[in-house]
Amino acid sequence: MRKQYDFSKARRNPYARRLKKSVTIRLDEATIAYFKGLADDTGIPYQTLINLYLRDCAAHGRKLSMQWRKELRSGAA
Repeated sequence: MRKQYDFSKARRNPYARRLKKSVTIRLDEATIAYFKGLADDTGIPYQTLINLYLRDCAAHGRKLSMQWRKELRSGAA
């Protein structure tokens, strides 16, 4: 490796913005702990693991099987 590099003519990667998008997502502590544990076991950063899992779900068209129950309110008229 060189001791010094000349970046005076360098330019940014024009495709870098398309690679990933920063978002804010709220996850519960148990989910974060699970993926951080996997990260420790695999050596892959936990955010990357979450992205890989979500990408796999999207690629295979997986949908969460969930039904919401109607909440009973006591004393409601």
